Amino acid sequence: MSSTRSAPSGTEARRPRPSCSQAATVARCCHRRALELAAELGCASVAFPAISTGVYDYPVELAAPVAVAAVREALHSPVELVRFVLFGDESLAAFTRALGEG
Repeated sequence: MSSTRSAPSGTEARRPRPSCSQAATVARCCHRRALELAAELGCASVAFPAISTGVYDYPVELAAPVAVAAVREALHSPVELVRFVLFGDESLAAFTRALGEG
């Protein structure tokens, strides 16, 4: 006997949004782990979006310094090139500021 289950709709399909401190921790860990995996796989480059700033509404002005710091902490990685691939002027400005702060 098979049962059919309809896909959740609207708010039912959304995950709870983490607090800013939780989002910072998740974003930091995501960048670090992605760089670790890239190194394990022998990747020479990695591209990151502004992680968690879309659907999860993590403010890009908070996300940018976290992302840049996580990448800078991994400078010893065999990954030679890390790009931030961003959408919109607000994200570009936030990441440009974060890159200039280090």
